[in-house]
Amino acid sequence: MSDLTPPSTPVEPARAVRAGRAGQATGWMRWMPGLLSLRHYEIAWLRHDLVAGLVLTAVLVPVGIAYAVASGLPAISGLYATIFGLLAYALFGPSRVLVLGPDSSLVALILGVVLPLAAGDPQRALALAGMMAVVSGTLCVVAGSARLGFVTELLSKPIRYGYMNGIALTVVVSQLPALFGFAVNGDGLLNKILASIEAVLAGKTNWTALVLGSGTLAVIWWLKRSKRLPGVLIAVVGATVTVAVLDLAARAGVSVLGSLPQGLPALAFPSITSGDIVPVLLGGLAVALVSFADTSVLSRAYAARAGSFVDPNQEMVGLGMANLAAGIFQGFPISASASRTPVAETAGAKTQLAGIVGALAVAGLLMVAPDLLKNLPTATLAAVVIASAMALIEIKDLRRIYRIQRWEFWLSIGCMVGVAVLGAIEGIGLAIVIAIIEFLWDGWRPHFAVLGRVDGVKGYHDITRYPDARIIPGLVLFRWDAPLFFANAELFRDHVLDAVAASPTPVRWLVVSAEPVTSVDVTAADTLEELDDALHAAGINLCFAEMKDPVKDKLKRFGLFSSLGEQRFFATLGQAVGCYLRANQVPWADWEDRSR
Repeated sequence: MSDLTPPSTPVEPARAVRAGRAGQATGWMRWMPGLLSLRHYEIAWLRHDLVAGLVLTAVLVPVGIAYAVASGLPAISGLYATIFGLLAYALFGPSRVLVLGPDSSLVALILGVVLPLAAGDPQRALALAGMMAVVSGTLCVVAGSARLGFVTELLSKPIRYGYMNGIALTVVVSQLPALFGFAVNGDGLLNKILASIEAVLAGKTNWTALVLGSGTLAVIWWLKRSKRLPGVLIAVVGATVTVAVLDLAARAGVSVLGSLPQGLPALAFPSITSGDIVPVLLGGLAVALVSFADTSVLSRAYAARAGSFVDPNQEMVGLGMANLAAGIFQGFPISASASRTPVAETAGAKTQLAGIVGALAVAGLLMVAPDLLKNLPTATLAAVVIASAMALIEIKDLRRIYRIQRWEFWLSIGCMVGVAVLGAIEGIGLAIVIAIIEFLWDGWRPHFAVLGRVDGVKGYHDITRYPDARIIPGLVLFRWDAPLFFANAELFRDHVLDAVAASPTPVRWLVVSAEPVTSVDVTAADTLEELDDALHAAGINLCFAEMKDPVKDKLKRFGLFSSLGEQRFFATLGQAVGCYLRANQVPWADWEDRSR
């Protein structure tokens, strides 16, 4: 059977699942996929979800605490964000296995807002981070309701690599002082690096803390490929027990977590001052962009693996509701986790009930045993964050990009430097600007070609690629590989006139091969009219071939189609060439005619 033979039964699982869900979810129920899943829950899944939830708890607690501390927030806020984020996503999120919570990709964004504004006040820091979660959550819900789930696709892969590598670098540098057992002052990546080096040279390193942190990193990296052994949990428990048994907090001055508040938080809308509004809004926007980019990619990956479909707009709503819940229950911004989701999947999770079990288990820990982790060393928490941040760094694919598209590689490096040097929020803004410039550049300076006939090859081809191509006397076939709009209209006109001037024979017709032209705006239409006048004065007819009907419709609205005349528009290049040869009685023998 040929590889091109279609299967006997068409298989389109994504479309089937999409249609199935659309038929089942009606009215307000479509906004709560968790309730829809509960309706069709199978009792055989219960054991798997319970076990997966309990296994997941072992990772949720240390990681939640570590990211809170790394973000400049009270440790307990990481557990609050974990609990209420998971519960909200279980109700509003469309993915069956995705695990949400504090994430290393957001640490630098939160820290960039909290650190300069909180001035060391933990309650103010919590209010600022909580409001960032509320802002990002609101933006996600509004955008998802407006079906704007496609927005993150506007960021190219090199730019995504750039800002994630920049964030990872920023997070690693911010955690090095804690890993070495001291604290430093300084804003910005370079200042922190210099301050850390000065502290090390001044002999401020706490060698016991450094050994604990380095050991934690070693255990995590050693066990990271194991699907059965939870490396983070083993490392955290080992370090905590070591500190407790040897009393290293008192004897060696090792900084530890301390006791956590007992119980669950009260519902409280975060309060900020008027001077905080702009940085919090910008931070919330950056968080919404980064968290949805991560969440949508991870969600689609697991959906594809399961042969199902996840609505990106509902994913945005689910992420938004999870952040809103985290923000109003004394938490901070959260995202999908590329490290905890595999834990749930490997443990056998079937639905979001596993996340609910994990959230309830964490809540039970706060109610019953808040002192369980009081001897957890800060250096170990720093190591957990560093290990997660290092996992964000992309090198392999950047090497591939360097080989095949050098300028996109340097674009990614520039974005990374921007995030690392300017700051996470400013860097994300820079990434967006670069993405827009990158998008416009291809249309602003597109490829174009003068076409000729190549013996033995059907169609018309770029004469620079085929030096032996024959050009029909008096005819210029010009192809423009982009939409025609205000930014490239003048360039189009200049290249057309250059092609006419470079013709080896006096030009009678110029035919634009317009199949790649997907749009024309008012500025470009006016430029076409001016070009037609200039060519007409030189005795040259301007014609078009293979123009798409929607583009013709625009020219009709602009009045250009009627002024040029329908006879100047041809369905194919071959038709245009034939008409030219007949109208001008040009002798021309095509290779196909000669071969007959």
